[in-house]
Amino acid sequence: MAADAASLRCGRALVSDGALKSEVLAKCGEPEAKGFRTVTDSAGSVTPNPNTGGVTTERRSVSREYEEWTYNFGTRRLIQVVTFENGRLIDVQSAGYGN
Repeated sequence: MAADAASLRCGRALVSDGALKSEVLAKCGEPEAKGFRTVTDSAGSVTPNPNTGGVTTERRSVSREYEEWTYNFGTRRLIQVVTFENGRLIDVQSAGYGN
């Protein structure tokens, strides 16, 4: 299943999936807030070990860092939370009306 494309309208400008942080900043201005979060995924595997007749268990963790910018465009528009991974826009979520 394909993911929905992320996009953000700032006045007459539009920024979409893959936009650099510098492009979003140039078109939308400084966000009201910036935050960071880290997500760690782990996976494991079990393989037979012919030397011992048992199994070998291996576990790996991968951490990804995200930067989130919050834009408050006022009471008539929804607050927008823009998420970047590796400096590129990957998601835009609405978060209630602004103030």
